[in-house]
This record gives sequence, C-alpha cells and structure tokens, in this order.
Amino acid sequence: MSGFSDLAPLFDPRSVVLVGASERAASVGGRTLANILDHSDFRGTLHLVNASRPEIRGLPCHRRVADLPSAPELAIIAVPAAGVMEALRECAALGVRICVILTSGFGETGEEGRAVEAEMKVLAQSTGMRLYGPNCPGVTNINKRLGFTFSPAFKDDLRPGPIGLATQGGGLGRNLIQSVERGAGFALWCSTGNEVDLQVADFIHYMAGAPDVRVIGTILEGIKDGPRFLAAARAAAEAGKPVVALKVGRSEYGMKAAASHTASLTGSAEVNSAAFRQLGIIEVDDVDELVDVASLLARGRPPRGARVAVFGSSGGACALAADMVGQAGLVLAEFAPETTVLLAEKLPSYAALGNPVDTTTVTLTNPAVIEETLAAVANDPAVSLVMLPMPLDYGPVSQVVAERMAAAQLRSPIPLVPVWMSERTGAAYRHFAGAGMVPIRSLRNAAKAFRRFIDRGAWEAGRMPEGLGAGVPEGPTRTLSEAEGKAMLRGAGLAVPDGAVVRSEAEAVALAPRLGFPVAVKVASADILHKSDVGGVVLGLRTAEEAGAAVGAVIKAARAHQPAARIDGALVERMAPPGGQEILLSVSRDPVLGHVMTCGLGGVHVELLRDVTRRLLPVDAAEAGRMLRELRGFPLLEGLRGAAACDVEALCAAMAAVSALVEARPGEIEEIEINPLRVGARGEGAWVLDAVVTLRG
Repeated sequence: MSGFSDLAPLFDPRSVVLVGASERAASVGGRTLANILDHSDFRGTLHLVNASRPEIRGLPCHRRVADLPSAPELAIIAVPAAGVMEALRECAALGVRICVILTSGFGETGEEGRAVEAEMKVLAQSTGMRLYGPNCPGVTNINKRLGFTFSPAFKDDLRPGPIGLATQGGGLGRNLIQSVERGAGFALWCSTGNEVDLQVADFIHYMAGAPDVRVIGTILEGIKDGPRFLAAARAAAEAGKPVVALKVGRSEYGMKAAASHTASLTGSAEVNSAAFRQLGIIEVDDVDELVDVASLLARGRPPRGARVAVFGSSGGACALAADMVGQAGLVLAEFAPETTVLLAEKLPSYAALGNPVDTTTVTLTNPAVIEETLAAVANDPAVSLVMLPMPLDYGPVSQVVAERMAAAQLRSPIPLVPVWMSERTGAAYRHFAGAGMVPIRSLRNAAKAFRRFIDRGAWEAGRMPEGLGAGVPEGPTRTLSEAEGKAMLRGAGLAVPDGAVVRSEAEAVALAPRLGFPVAVKVASADILHKSDVGGVVLGLRTAEEAGAAVGAVIKAARAHQPAARIDGALVERMAPPGGQEILLSVSRDPVLGHVMTCGLGGVHVELLRDVTRRLLPVDAAEAGRMLRELRGFPLLEGLRGAAACDVEALCAAMAAVSALVEARPGEIEEIEINPLRVGARGEGAWVLDAVVTLRG
C-alpha cells in the first residue's frame, strides 16, 4: 500500500488556478470564483483560465493551463466533462500538485464515464499529481475561511471549530455543516465524489495530523481500499482523535442505493461494524446523532467509568431524563456531601437535591441561583457529564436560564449538555448555540450520545490492535477434505480427535479398536460440505463391527445423494468427551477489510438468535476473551445455574491459534469454518469436531 500524500496544498494553498472561471454567476465556475474572491480569506496567488475571455472581474485570464507562467499548487477544474482530461494533462505537465475536479458526468453516468475515470487514475499514478473528485463540491477550510467550492451555502456556514468532516456525498455533508445553527463548529470539510484517486481514508489521515482538528466525522457509502482505510483509522486512533462514522448501506435497500450512488463496495455491514468497534470508530445511526456525538467529544474527553448528572426545573422532564439514562445502561452519579450541602443552602426546601436535581420554580423567582448550583454539580468529583432537560420555552425567562447555564459551563471542565425538547426555538436556544453547547433535540438522543461518549472512554482505556487488514489475492479456491483440514488445524496446535481415513469396512474394523470407543464415521469428500444432510455421518459407534458397517453405509448414502462427488472413503475418529458447549468458530476473507474471525455459541444461538461476535485479525487470547464476553450466551460458558464451567481458557487459546495460522498464510487461506468446536468442562480442552478449510491458489 502506498503512503499518504501531504494534502496541505489542498487545504491551504499558496497558489491556485481556477480552470473554467466564469462571469456567469449561476455557473459552477462563476460560483466558485465568487466564493474565492468574495467569501474567502485567500491571500495567495489566483490564476484564472478561460478560453474565450481576456479577463474576469478585473483579473487576467489565460486561454489554457499550459500558458500559466508557473505551476500553482492547486488546480480547481470547473470546465465541462469533455474538456477535463485535457486540463488535467496540462496541469500534470506543468507540475500542479493537486487537482480538485468539480465537474460531473463521469463514473456516475455509466461505462463511458468510467473509462474516462480510468484515464484519470492512470494519469495520477504515472505523474504523482493527486486528484480529488470528480463529481465533488470542492473543499472547505472553515478555520482558515477558504472555500474552493461552488456551493452557494459556503458563505452561510462559517462557524469555525474542532470537527473535521470527510464524507461520501455532498448533500449529507452540507447537512452536517449546517448544524452550525445549534452551535457545532467545523474545521474542514471534504466530500470525495467519485474517489478516482483520493479517498475518504486520505482525508481522515490528513485530519489525524491536523492540529486544528480534535474529532473526525465521516459518512461512508463504501470503502474502496480496506487496508488504506484501516491505516487512516489507526492514525486517528494513535493521535487520540475519535472518528464518528455513519455507514450507509447497512440494509439491502441501503446497499443497493449506495452502490448506485458511489459505485463502490459497501462491504458486509456486520464486518464493517465489527472493524469500527475494534478501531475505536464510533458508529452512529443517523446524521443528527453524528453531530451530537462529535460535538460532545469535541467539548471534552471521556473518562473511564463516567457518571451522569441530570439538572433541570421540570420534575417530569428530570424523571424522564433519568429513565433514559437508565435505559441506556448509564449510571447516575452520587454527589459528594459538600455538593448536597450547597444545593440545600441555595435551592428551595421543596426542591429535589439528589440526582436528578429538580430546582423547581427557582428558575422563575431567582434564576441567578442556577449558575451557582449547576456549577457545583458540574464540579462534583463523581460527575462526568451533565444533562440539562429543557422541556419548554418561557421566552425571556428561558433566555436568562440559558445565560446562567452557559456561565456555569465556563466554570466547569466537563460538558453541560442542554436537551431542547420544545418545537419552539427562541433566544434561549440561540444562546446555547452561540455558547457552543450544541443543544440535543430529545432526551433519547442525548442518552444515546452519552452512551457513545462513555463507551469511547472505555475503548481508550483498552489497547489498539496491531496489523489489521489484508489485500485480496488472485486465483481460484479449493476446499480441503475434512481430514486434510483437520490435519492443518492439528499442526497449528488445535486439539483434534485421533482418526484416519479408511477405504473399506475391513480397514475400519482394524482401526476403530486402536482409536478407542466410541467412534464417529463420516464420509470423506471435499465435494460434500454438509455431510449429515446426505446421511454421511454416524456417531456413537461402540464396536469394530458397528464401525465397519457404518463406513459402508455412509459411502453408499453419499453416492446416492451426490453421484458426481469425489469420495475418498470415510473418516473414522475417536469421539470427544460428552458434555460442554458447541462453538462456531470461523475466519473468512472480507473483500474490503481482509480476514475476519466470527465466533458464537452453536446451535440455536447462531441459527436463530444470531448471537455472534466478530474481529478483524489478529486475535490473541486476550482479545478472544473480550469477544466471548460480548456474546449474550456467554453465561452458558461460565456455568449457568450450577452447570460446570467450560474451559474458556482452552477456547481462547484455540481462537488465537486459528488466528495465528491465518496470519502466517494470509494469501493462501481463504476460509476456515470449525463447526462445532466442542468446549469441555474446565481442564478438558476444546476439540475440533468438524472443519472446512478453503485455500486460494
């Protein structure tokens, strides 16, 4: 994988050429020029290219890029699609470092457009000139007030701040930016368009190193280069910058829409979500939640074991807020004695002084008390976040309360979060927004954002996994027989029952006593994956004669059901100890993100309840333990209601061994499915009872 380029010339260039500058105000070239000249604070050199006009707005125009006296750092391409390739070739010949292609009409239109994009990609690879787009709205650096974009909304969306945005899709990106109306502040925004060269990953990587970005928000429809995305997410994690992601395409409908929109792989929703959790990426469900969570993280860092306080003047709203806190699995803080003493001194005798704090009518009679009591709650050592339910707008009264709450925020190091529940927004709402307190619009959403915030703190206290992701190799695949697959797993250190493939009943009669009873007999064929479905499995055989007869029976049944299958004979194995739990353990190759381990309790837990957990490789024994504890059925492994506890340590070791096997041969191993892996009681180990191994090449 190639390294990431320096994108500083894209966000803060010293010189720019606008190719396709126009006097027509409503054109792409005209709007882009107006944003640069009228609404940006660009202090570098601006060149204009227009084939038919000698000047525009008093600035001289060159007929073509090749006529420029020197190479600008950044080119903005706003000519019609038919002229884009010529402009790009001239930019490359001149030595331009980055081109922003605003023009549409390429890969999103069909095969002809994709062919032109392929030319663009070759040009970028052969010259080193980076391409952003095509079919993108441009780039916005709000903190430096630079808008190399045709968006007519640029001039209205200029509240600076610490959140960087990298989105696939301009409309949703602008939707995020316009949450400046409730106080969110943004540093940078890129909407990547068709991603012929630069991808969302490149911008996440840049923002990971940008000093004015503290939190990164992203909207993803697809990930074209999994290892590159993982490397960018790792860079953000190592820089201590949370990434908040909204992944489009988590249902069949969404996947189809995303594919038609971006022509990129959406990947498996379950695998994406597992990878996000592993990398500390906070996955959210909608755009408002992305703003809620990103803004909260921009205002403070989540401590481990965070506790919540609720502070308001409506008893009903406070009770409902507490309910939402509890339903989200959060914990209300217990105040220190000195906090309770101060609240008792300042608030009416009928106020509720615990947590939640209900100040009652003091907001009407003496709103100045709000600041002092709220500051006391916010500075209590047990409190990490404060929720401020605001169920209604009392006009000027609410404005005074908002002012006092904002003053309390200045006296506190933790986020105080107003929850504006009324459909009527007025001066109080605007004051919260102006103070950067970013009101959340429902108690449910606030509790959800608090949950994400606190979970991030728990993740930061853990560890960052190493070496995630791998490319997809070429070549056909082949499936090993059960005996071959088990031999590979035995060689990797997993416990496999003793056994061998026999080709006749007589061989089975001779082998079975040496293995020890009871034994199992299974048809041996790489062409038959589900042996029990064709009558190819017989269990619990206790004599040599039974074993011999079973060999003939399973081979006959398999041939009857699948006459074309290649049959090597039958696998005769010593059966594992009875009892314990059956586990599904598999590793498969995701086409975007590489090898993924899936683990779950077998039987109904997998088939009906879909109780599984996933990780990108590598998985060591400690990470395996964390995976198992995510399963709803994990108490069954611990020994539920007096049952014997299972050998979880052996199970974790088996999971780590499978991971190590795949890590050692990543290009060769396509998939391993062990179903079941029988985990005995503590000390009895974990045994591979059935396995399918698929190799590539």
